[in-house]
This record gives sequence, C-alpha cells and structure tokens, in this order.
Amino acid sequence: MERRNPRTAGPAGRGDRSVKSEHTRLNKFLAHAGISSRREADTLIQAGLVKVNGKVVTEMGHKVGPGDEVRYNNAIVRSEKKVYLLLNKPKGFITTTDDPKARKTVMELVSGACKERIYPVGRLDRQTTGVLMFTNDGELADKLLHPSNGAQKIYDVVLSKALAKADLAKIEDGLELEDGPVSVDQIAYVEDKDRKHIGIELHVGRNRIVRRIFEHLGYEVVKLDRVSFSGLTKKRLSRGQWRFLSSKEVDFLRMRS
Repeated sequence: MERRNPRTAGPAGRGDRSVKSEHTRLNKFLAHAGISSRREADTLIQAGLVKVNGKVVTEMGHKVGPGDEVRYNNAIVRSEKKVYLLLNKPKGFITTTDDPKARKTVMELVSGACKERIYPVGRLDRQTTGVLMFTNDGELADKLLHPSNGAQKIYDVVLSKALAKADLAKIEDGLELEDGPVSVDQIAYVEDKDRKHIGIELHVGRNRIVRRIFEHLGYEVVKLDRVSFSGLTKKRLSRGQWRFLSSKEVDFLRMRS
C-alpha cells in the first residue's frame, strides 16, 4: 500500500497537525515536569501560581509550545528525567509533600533518593503501612488513580474482632457508604489465621476506603497493610526502605493503566 505524507495528504488544514502536536496543555506540561499530578496542576493554575511568558494563566485548556517560558511560584519549569520509586511505608508518617503542622511525612523517607521532585501516587493514612509509589510522571500517576481504571490494591487487614460470614458476604455484594456505593474485587479470610485476619482486593481509591468499609459494619481496623499496588509488592523491602522500579516494572504499569 502506498504511504502518504501526513503533512500534505488529506483535506485542507490537516497539514498543520504536526505544528499543533508540539503544543501541550499546561496541566500536562506541569505534570510531565514533575510539579504535580495533572489534576493537582489544575488547582495550581486556578490559584494563579503559574505564569506563561510572564503572564498569569488561569485558563484550564491553555496550551504551551516549545518557545514558551513557564514559571511556577516564579521558578522556571523544565522537564525532568522520569523517576519511579517504591517505598514500604511504616506507621506514623502522613502521605503528603508538606505538612503545616510539622508532622512526619513520607517525603522524609525518600528525601535523598533523587534530585528530581517526586510525589506520592495516592495516599496511605498515618497508621497504614505498606506499598507506596512515588514518581514525577504525572500522566502515569493520573492513570493509576483514575476512578475508571484505577490501580488494583491488595490489603492485609486485622480487625478488633472476628468478621462474621454474613458481613463478609455483605462486603462481597457491595455496600452503600455515605459517599456512595463501594464494591470490592475479592475478600477472604487469611489462610491459617483466625477470622480477624482478612485479605481484600479492590480498585476503589476513595479516602480511607478500607477502614470505612469495616467501620460501616461495626468493626475496628487494628492493622492495615497494603501488600500490593498495581502488581508492585514490598518484597525484600523492610519498613521505611525504598527502591527504584525497573524499566520492566514501569512498562508493566503503563500497560496495566
């Protein structure tokens, strides 16, 4: 089959496509530069913290090209090498890049990992342990957190009392919480342990969702450990330790998302 030159073929105006493709939405540009995720970038833009060629831009759909100067908090934004890191989060650290109350944050645990500005993908509450990913790849982070195709998450749960079979069945069937319905992919008693120990797999990423599922039925979560995030595990990582992802793992994440 004859190959056509995309610059010249087709209806009038189609030849401009290569020029237009060089322009990127501002939120995507900020995400690719490692400033934040794309959704967080929208908030920064709305707050008037981003300038393009010396002018504050608050328009969500604004696009920038190769010759444009972009500044965030008056510092020039440049694209960075993409970094992907996995932490086995211990208790007592909150998942945020900065805390006005000066509490310990997960950023302290990865502070010496790289020169690029990375941030956590999603959240684990202060008392939850386990797999937490960091990156400056805003596009991948958004895909992993998107409600329609969010990352698979597996947790080990220890409850204050044994989970009744009837309540396990209710969770399997789906619950109605204050912020809407929630369903899980799988839930089961942990083999060779008592019925306080539960394994649960889900894609939902709402705030404190695992704790709220059990609290809704009158159970207190004593221990919560995320053992897998989109296929990534904390194997060979002690609490508080981190490692970089391999290129194979990054490719796998992109395929899954």
